Amino acid sequence: MNKIMNRLFLFTWIFIAACQTTPGGGNDNPHADNSDPASDAIDRHPGRLVYSKHARCRMNCRHIDESEVAEILQQGRINYRKSEPAGRPDPKYALEGTTHDGQHVRIVFAMPREGQKVVVVTVIDLDTEWTCDCK
Repeated sequence: MNKIMNRLFLFTWIFIAACQTTPGGGNDNPHADNSDPASDAIDRHPGRLVYSKHARCRMNCRHIDESEVAEILQQGRINYRKSEPAGRPDPKYALEGTTHDGQHVRIVFAMPREGQKVVVVTVIDLDTEWTCDCK
């Protein structure tokens, strides 16, 4: 039975990947780099965010605070090329945008299934290389 389930999972994963990728390596999704925040299916207003140790360290190095993270979650655009909507154990979405202080950022969120908190995985400044010693 486990062999059948493993093969079914593998087939499903291959099918999803084939549907999302064109022969030239692009993404068939019309919003491959960005999507309209109002039209996507992620939770833009979770009750509370949980920050990974890595995300906290990167936020400190890159001068990005919790208000900016919330701002990008609510208004940012999904970069599907940097996201893993079929990720296990949780789907991960890379949201990009400009914060109120002008930083162009990408923030990766793990979006768990029903009833769990959204996790901030990492925070990236797309314009500036900050010195950071996060382990």
